[in-house]
Amino acid sequence: MNTPNSRWDDFIAIDFETATRAKESAVSIGLVQFRNFKPIASFYSLIRPPRLYIRPDFTEIHGLTLDDVKHAPTFGEIWDRAINPFINGLPLAAHHARFDMGILKAVLEWYGLEIPELRYFCTCTLARRIWPDFGSYSLGSLAEKFGIVYDAHNALDDAMTCGKLVRLAADKFGCVSVGDLLDVVDMKMNDI
Repeated sequence: MNTPNSRWDDFIAIDFETATRAKESAVSIGLVQFRNFKPIASFYSLIRPPRLYIRPDFTEIHGLTLDDVKHAPTFGEIWDRAINPFINGLPLAAHHARFDMGILKAVLEWYGLEIPELRYFCTCTLARRIWPDFGSYSLGSLAEKFGIVYDAHNALDDAMTCGKLVRLAADKFGCVSVGDLLDVVDMKMNDI
């Protein structure tokens, strides 16, 4: 596992989509591993939420229906065999990270799983510090600003776009690691 003083050459961009406002209602997860700011591996899964219900307005946002997730594994079923090994203790990056980290913590608690020692940073906060004159810091607005074409509210595409924003930020300052980038913009890693 990376120590607090490591330079974090690798990180995992993460995104969840949910069925309702309940944090444990994850219906999909996207993870992309970046090394030296380049994507090297990805993981995507649909997730059957604890309660088989998806708010219609949430389906309008992410396009997922009950038919999509009713036979999907639960978060508890894929945490130990797929998600946790993929993360492998690496720092996490998420756009509006408090939301995604809240979901991660909630699903771990819901299934009685141990909450690992993980660190994370927020790409929305990062963007606000690096590009202070932008009118909007939504992932879609930032992607449009930088010409990143992606399928909004697809958890894997959201995670990939989040990681690409980190790369663009690093390129702006000539940073060679996430640790260096966070130092430049006076940001710290947060604990989950």
